[in-house]
Amino acid sequence: MTKTILITGSTDGIGLLTAKTLAAKGHMLILHGRSASKLDAAANDVGGEVAAYEADLSSLEATASLAKTIANNHDRIDVLINNAGVYKTPKPILPNGQDIRFVVNVLAPHVLTTALLPLVSKDGRIINLSSAAQAPVDATALAGEQHLDDMGAYAQSKRAITLWSADMAATYPEGPVFIAANPGSLLASKMVKEGFGVAGNDLQIGADILCRLALDDEFADASGRYWDNDAGAFGNVDLGQAKAVVDTIETLTK
Repeated sequence: MTKTILITGSTDGIGLLTAKTLAAKGHMLILHGRSASKLDAAANDVGGEVAAYEADLSSLEATASLAKTIANNHDRIDVLINNAGVYKTPKPILPNGQDIRFVVNVLAPHVLTTALLPLVSKDGRIINLSSAAQAPVDATALAGEQHLDDMGAYAQSKRAITLWSADMAATYPEGPVFIAANPGSLLASKMVKEGFGVAGNDLQIGADILCRLALDDEFADASGRYWDNDAGAFGNVDLGQAKAVVDTIETLTK
C-alpha cells in the first residue's frame, strides 16, 4: 500500500536520501526544508508523487504554521520522520536566548508532531532522529537559561528527543508507534563533515534503517523504544528524567 511520508530536513543528507529511497518504493513524499531553491531541487531529485514545504524550524511559530499548511493540504500522514537537526552553526543562540539545537532538535518536533497527530492513523509511525551522542538533560539549558558548548547542547537535545519519544509512546499506547533512532554514527552528512571534519560512512546505512523503521513489520510493536543502528539492536534508555524533560518541553511550546 502506498504511504504518505513526511520527512523534515529532507533537502540534503540522510533526509534526502531516505526520501529518494522511499519514493523509489512507490510512496508519496512530503518534503520539508528552509530553502525554496533547495526544495525545488530535492523535489526534482526525489521524483514521483511529492509535495514540498518551506519553513524554518528554529521558529516555533513557523513550525506551527507549517503543520497547519500540511494539514490543510493532506488528509493523512502514515509516517512522520523528524529528521531535521542542528549540531554546529555560526549563531547557535536565537534572539529569544534559546539554543537552536534544543529548538530544532526537540521543541519543533514536539510542535509539529502534536499538531499533525490527528492525521496519523493508529498504525502510523513517528520516527525521531536521536544519536549515539546523548547526555543527561539540564532543564535550564533546554529552556535557554544557560548555554552549552556545541556537543553539550547537541547531546542533551538528542537525549531529550529520545525521552520525549518514549513519553509519547506511553501517552498514546494504542498508536501511532513512536521510535527514537540513532541511524548510525559519523555518516557522510553535511553535519558530520562540518562538525567533525571527516568524510563519514556510507549515508545509505542511515537511510536504509529509517526506511525499515518506517515500514517494516518487525518494528510495528516497538513503540517507545530506542534503536541503536551502531549496535543493530534496541538500546536501553534511562527514563528517570523523562517527566521533567517532557514537562519543560510542554511549558516551552505552549
